[in-house]
Amino acid sequence: MRIGLIGTGRIGTFHAEVLSRHPAVGSLLVTDADPERAAAAATRTGATAVTVDAMFTGGGLPDALVICSATAAHAPLIARAARAGLPAFCEKPIALDLPGTLGALAEVEAAGSVLQLGFMRRFDAGYAAARAAVREGRLGRLHTVRATTSDPAPPPAAYLPLSGGLYRDCLVHDFDILRWVTGREVREVYATGSDAGPAMFREAEDVDTAAVLLTLDDGTLATATATRCNGAGYDVRMELAGELDQLAVGFDDRTPLTSAEPDGPGAPPKPWPGFLERFAPAYEAELDAFLRVVRGELANPCDGREALHALRIAEACEVSRRERRPVAMAEIPGG
Repeated sequence: MRIGLIGTGRIGTFHAEVLSRHPAVGSLLVTDADPERAAAAATRTGATAVTVDAMFTGGGLPDALVICSATAAHAPLIARAARAGLPAFCEKPIALDLPGTLGALAEVEAAGSVLQLGFMRRFDAGYAAARAAVREGRLGRLHTVRATTSDPAPPPAAYLPLSGGLYRDCLVHDFDILRWVTGREVREVYATGSDAGPAMFREAEDVDTAAVLLTLDDGTLATATATRCNGAGYDVRMELAGELDQLAVGFDDRTPLTSAEPDGPGAPPKPWPGFLERFAPAYEAELDAFLRVVRGELANPCDGREALHALRIAEACEVSRRERRPVAMAEIPGG
């Protein structure tokens, strides 16, 4: 297969490395808004650096596209791929707002093309095991879910105004995986946030720490918390409690958590430093799944509508934080 990759930043270069060694990929084209960065990624992975236009015109069109560009370019590139009849994998989000997301999805649906979104936690072994346990009834009636995403250090200040905020950029992963693991929809959210950390969050009108209470459509209660300032390390976990048993995802010998009990475990010697290290196998698995989708061997495991559901929850959280009230999902357009 001939695969095109757009965007050779940190995650794009990681994806290029994965694709370059995949047995189904015969050739790889890469491009970036910065030609020098694209050339460096090409040299590193044995790919060919081209222009963006070359991905869509000429005799050497790829069989599929992997979109890892800046967020603002996602929706236009998705639409362009759809019009060209190219299956596309895109890192989340489709867009930072509902109109942009709905517009891109309309292009995909009108073209009848493939769009897979990069919610990599769906391909993590722990989350997959939790989903199976819930669906098979091993926990009994699920009554409580606790999810957390904690980054070890804030991103650069210049990134914050472009990120969409903590709910859309970070907690959106928790919202997606909550739906995927439980098989339930969110009925209502009540969100709050704190900007008491570095001043750049206040300047960007964002929060560095957030907490959300989510009520699912069967009455299950879920909490989702996130922070940009977790100095102990990268911490992503989910705890599921049912009437028969409890289960934890992301709890291992690298979880940056120290017990306060006298005989409890101390700090891990090698805590997770970031998302690429923690979810490397999941990132590889999602790209392998995409290639199988392109070859007609697998149904799309995470189409664009799934991203829309998660974004609507994030939008509801923004309304809730701003207006200091519970927000029903029925209030958010696009459902």
